[in-house]
Amino acid sequence: MSGVMTIPGCNESSGQQSVTGVTAVEDSNSYWSVRGTSDALCHRGTPVKCGQTIRLTHVNTGRNLHSHYFASPLSSNQEVSAFGEEGEGDHLDQWTVQCGGSVWKREEAVRFRHKATDALLSVTGEQYGRPIHGQREVHAMSSPSQHSLWKAMEGIFMKPSESPAGSRDYSHSHTEF
Repeated sequence: MSGVMTIPGCNESSGQQSVTGVTAVEDSNSYWSVRGTSDALCHRGTPVKCGQTIRLTHVNTGRNLHSHYFASPLSSNQEVSAFGEEGEGDHLDQWTVQCGGSVWKREEAVRFRHKATDALLSVTGEQYGRPIHGQREVHAMSSPSQHSLWKAMEGIFMKPSESPAGSRDYSHSHTEF
């Protein structure tokens, strides 16, 4: 998933920032931080469990991946947007990780199911024109398909910290993994 930008001329949309997809692997605007929810704090480096509810926060803007019952501008599927400020949003920012084992593995394709609407995060072939020519619409759909599989291609993967014997314990709860 890539950039976030308000799409002009989309009167039927929520007016929130749109989330788009690109095929370029080296897009620096495609970084998302995996975070816990306001109800379930996490410890940095703790593996994400299959079935766990998370928030995905866009690194460059601090807005959360969000969805609601607005129609997406190109495909008329469920709109996915970026919402909130500095990682704070609302209950419509929560996604459940669907994967095959007990934890989300880096090399594994996963699905993200929107907790409030039960739709799956997806990207199909619909592409925007100006001003973001070639970027694909990210939306949510009710049925699983190849378009709802996601894989982490690069990023910073943190291991849980270990405190050596006799050292001070600096661990504390975080809302990000």
